[in-house]
Amino acid sequence: MASNSSYTIHLLAILHFLYFSQSLAAVLESSSSPVSPDTICKSTLYPSFCKSLLPRNDSCNIYDYGHFSVRQSLSIARNFLSLVDWYLNHQSTLSNIAIRALEDCRLLAGLNMDFLLSTVETINSTKTLPSLQADDVQTLLSAILTNQQTCLDGLQATASAWSAKNGLSIPLSNGAMLYSVSLALFTHGWVHQGMKGKLQTGRKLIFSDMEVGCLPLRMSNRNREIYESVNRRNLLQTTQDGVLVSDVVVVNQDGTGNFTTINGAVAAAPNNSDISNGYFLIYVVAGVYEEYVSIMKNKKILMMIGDGINQTVITGNRSKVDGWTTFNSATLAVVGQGFVAVNITFRNTAGAIKDQAVAVRNGADMSTFYNCSLEGYQDTLYTHSLRQFYRECDIYGTVDFIFGNAAVVFQNCNLYPRLPMHGQFNAITAQSRTDPNQNTDTSIHNCNIRATHDLASSNGTVKTYLGRPLKEYSRTVYMQSFMDSLIDPSGWIEWSGNFSLSTLYYAEYNNTGPGSVIPSRVTWPGYHVINATNAANFTVSNFILGDDWLPATGVPYTGLL
Repeated sequence: MASNSSYTIHLLAILHFLYFSQSLAAVLESSSSPVSPDTICKSTLYPSFCKSLLPRNDSCNIYDYGHFSVRQSLSIARNFLSLVDWYLNHQSTLSNIAIRALEDCRLLAGLNMDFLLSTVETINSTKTLPSLQADDVQTLLSAILTNQQTCLDGLQATASAWSAKNGLSIPLSNGAMLYSVSLALFTHGWVHQGMKGKLQTGRKLIFSDMEVGCLPLRMSNRNREIYESVNRRNLLQTTQDGVLVSDVVVVNQDGTGNFTTINGAVAAAPNNSDISNGYFLIYVVAGVYEEYVSIMKNKKILMMIGDGINQTVITGNRSKVDGWTTFNSATLAVVGQGFVAVNITFRNTAGAIKDQAVAVRNGADMSTFYNCSLEGYQDTLYTHSLRQFYRECDIYGTVDFIFGNAAVVFQNCNLYPRLPMHGQFNAITAQSRTDPNQNTDTSIHNCNIRATHDLASSNGTVKTYLGRPLKEYSRTVYMQSFMDSLIDPSGWIEWSGNFSLSTLYYAEYNNTGPGSVIPSRVTWPGYHVINATNAANFTVSNFILGDDWLPATGVPYTGLL
């Protein structure tokens, strides 16, 4: 718990940041105007570091500084990746879990390199970006910070990685500050208030000329025959444009399909596919698949369809207790952009006794889960980063069972807190935003929150909360959802004393049920009861710009309230 004096100092720092962020708006009314480093750096979380970084040139504008900081970010990311590789090549004294933590860092550092290269390419092309491109870049820069924090958290949680952590701590810290500065400069220079929701068309590339059952598809005759033979149910909504499929493969453990394992089918998917080419569709026949499935960054635009919840089951049991990092304990780990999962159960069966044990870790931009079940205990669903959507999914867990720092919307889902270990309480969410300029949030819209049978049978001895702040700027919103009586009247619970209670943003709008009663809620500065105007900011259309990319998936959604 923070002391009163340290809390006061922290609060003053936040007020200082907010004051200069507001006053800077007038200075940057014309973003192409020259501005001094001293002025521009007051808009960041790290003014001193920012001033030491930027060139002392009063003729520069915010775009010049933004280009400079992003190029510096790319350089430091490249050096950090080399340093992690060095430690992994000299690992004789490291334990397995330390090596796993470093491997997580290498994967995350590689993603940061990709994101920064994409950012440089985008902002070099023009000073003014369309709203979609601006949101893309802000999303990538937000994810870079999340990746850096995830690496640090993994090393700190690994006692035997101390030697590597000590050698990486300064590069990690400097990188985090630099990435934060780059995000702040981009947000002030390229992203403008009210931009979200005012979309240009531009990504919709799907045009259907036939229908197979209820799902309009474009595919070859061979693939159409395969799909007709395995799909006789209503899976995805019929859209005017349809769902474009480039290829279909079947996974069946009895050997009658194209593959007997899911990973085998994933490996066969084309690398770096584009939505204009259509989805590589993997149909997974009913069965229990004991696999750890990884959808890597080069496996883009992949759709995986099963035979239904509890019919097609992918299961594993990795956990923190058994020597895995939280990050790599996942039964399904997704990074490849545009991933879609339909009619599948994903499980981690490690149990409450094994602490952190992830069923699904999702760091895939514009990814979608529809009519899936995600089942675990502590840390069931790791919504790690980037833009995500979950529709009509069942999610089971105990402590922090939906956590991470994505821009994510859950819609028409069932959230099922279950019985934790003795002495524990349930927290449905633990959102981990670390920077005020990140465009991340957990938005829960039109969902149902009910206890599982084992929790209901505990006669109220276990408290269940809507969430708690894993990081300083944690953001979670519940809208138009049903909350049963299991929700504690206070609604939310702190992480550690006063930590983040002034900087978090937790909000509720027009929820129903006995657990939604407002008068006994927490009175934290960061807690809000919001109106429809504010709630609209957290909808599919406005928050994750779902109108731009969800139609291509065929998954139904409600864009607004």
